[in-house]
Formats: sequence, structure tokens, C-alpha cells
Amino acid sequence: MRLSHGFVRGEALSCIYHGWRYGNDGQCLAIPAHPDLEPPKTIRVETYPVVEQDGVIWIGRRGATGSPPRLEGKSPVRTISIQATIEAIEAAAGVKANAEGLLHMTALNALIGHCENGETVVHVLVEADADGASRIAASRAAEALRRNAETGLMKGAA
Repeated sequence: MRLSHGFVRGEALSCIYHGWRYGNDGQCLAIPAHPDLEPPKTIRVETYPVVEQDGVIWIGRRGATGSPPRLEGKSPVRTISIQATIEAIEAAAGVKANAEGLLHMTALNALIGHCENGETVVHVLVEADADGASRIAASRAAEALRRNAETGLMKGAA
């Protein structure tokens, strides 16, 4: 069972299936079926650096250094996955992302995340004080960007 289906109790992450508990360092702390057993040091899960900043929880890749970009008065609305490369998304947007991965369009601000296996994560942003209509418009613009980027990818493959 994936630990993403687990739950946090105190300072430990527990597997929902077997109840094994893991500490912040990834080390197994307890195996409920064997309460008297001290879990061996070999039972552990991989951990990643995590930072909560500007309303977003950032998870770093293994060995990542540095800090996440500041969103400077922006607020996250939603995150979408686009089946296209960063270059295809930039082409569909008609603009290039800056060095931090921020893409500024008229109807949309977005933070382009990691691209792996042709899938790119895009975080949709609005001004922190944006009203509901602006948030909906940004979400719709992101859907249009997704369609355009994925359609452009299909045209390029044809």
C-alpha cells in the first residue's frame, strides 16, 4: 500500500494497511504486529526536503539545493498536469517562462514545474486579492493552455 494513502499521527506517518509508523527521517519506528520488536535500521523509506511557502507545499528532488521561487503577491488556484513538454507549453502560451519557471500571460500566471516522461506540472496563480471571477478565469485559461499544448503536441506527432 502506498504511504500516500497513510495518515499522520503525532510526528509519524502510518501505513493505512499494516500500520507501520515512520519518522521524519524515514526510519521505521514501530511495527504494530510485532510490538516488542525494534525495527531494524534497514526498514526505512526515502525522504525529500519539504518547504511550505506562499501557500504552496514544495517538495524537492533528491539532492536538490536552493529554495523555491517566491510567488510575490500571487496565490495558487490549482495545479494541472499537461501531457506536453515545457517547450510545447511555452509555444502554446506564446511566451517563455522566466528563469524561475514563472510564465506570465495576459489571462494567466503559472509556475511551470518538473517535466518527466512528457508530462509537465503547471501551478495556476492569481493575484493574492483576486476575486472568484478572476480565479475561475485563470482556471479556464489554464484548461485552454492545456488543450493547446496537448493539441500542438499531437499535430507535431502527425
